[in-house]
Amino acid sequence: MSIIILGIESSCDDTSAAIIKDGLLLSNVIASQKVHEEYGGVVPELASRAHQQNIVPVVDSAIKRAGIDKKDISAIAFTRGPGLLGSLLVGTSFAKGLSLGLRIPIVDVNHLHGHVLSHFIRQKQDDIVPEYPFLCLLISGGNSQIILVKGYNDMEVLGQTIDDAAGEAFDKCAKVMGLPYPGGPHIDRLAKEGDSSRFKFAKPHIPGYNYSFSGLKTSFLYTLRDAKKLNPNFIEENMTDLAASLQKTIIDILLDKLKKAVEATGVKQVAIGGGVSANSGVRQAIADFCDKRGIKAFIPERAFTTDNAAMVAIAGYYKYLSGDFCHYDEVPFARTTI
Repeated sequence: MSIIILGIESSCDDTSAAIIKDGLLLSNVIASQKVHEEYGGVVPELASRAHQQNIVPVVDSAIKRAGIDKKDISAIAFTRGPGLLGSLLVGTSFAKGLSLGLRIPIVDVNHLHGHVLSHFIRQKQDDIVPEYPFLCLLISGGNSQIILVKGYNDMEVLGQTIDDAAGEAFDKCAKVMGLPYPGGPHIDRLAKEGDSSRFKFAKPHIPGYNYSFSGLKTSFLYTLRDAKKLNPNFIEENMTDLAASLQKTIIDILLDKLKKAVEATGVKQVAIGGGVSANSGVRQAIADFCDKRGIKAFIPERAFTTDNAAMVAIAGYYKYLSGDFCHYDEVPFARTTI
């Protein structure tokens, strides 16, 4: 009998539902929220209200696109955290209610686990997935971590940010440049046309495998502030070079710690995940990094880099196989580590 998992993701500002059957992805539907753009960041209350509006049609669409009936579903996997509590409550409550109605179990998924396990999403049987152990560089708006992945439920954080994450650095610096939210994609677009050696920004000296991006952000801010005193049009005239130099600095910081982790662990496979893994400069840098060292690089499709239910469904699938179900009295959580 086939195992069919409905995945539900509502940790931030994207409402998503996906169907996975025996490990193969049948559908992945995402409803994004444009309302936050005018505020320059996600407004939690608006996000939770939008989830309430979107979750029923999104789940319905995922089931229809998968060509199944809701009675065929074996279990419901949902993001329990970390994330915005109001948004998580919508997804959690819906998952519990639907599971009671269908009399099927629920599986809670750690959002960060989902990003790591996104590399195990198969769209066809012969898709290649990582072998354990491997290193995953998880980089997003809220997290920057190097994780040693020994199994679907056995992950060790070797290093993580002690302040801002890489995605935050992109977005906050982009805001200073006058770019729309989210700023990361705009930096990526501009960087392709700029000179990455034009400007030098501060790089942290943090021991071990931990990251820090607050110093870079401050260095970037001061550079622009001082330059604008001499030339009010400095940002507009140097937009592409600023973007390219910023992007290169962030990539250098990420790869410096990743190199140390690869050398220390001796792993032969490296994966990236999270929203920043959609950045074309990061993707190319990881590919070159791995190629130079003769190790396998796993770079996700862009559709699986941002928050999506396919990663929740695949994480839930493996937990289902192990009989690792969730009790109805479990509640969402805002913060956690792997």
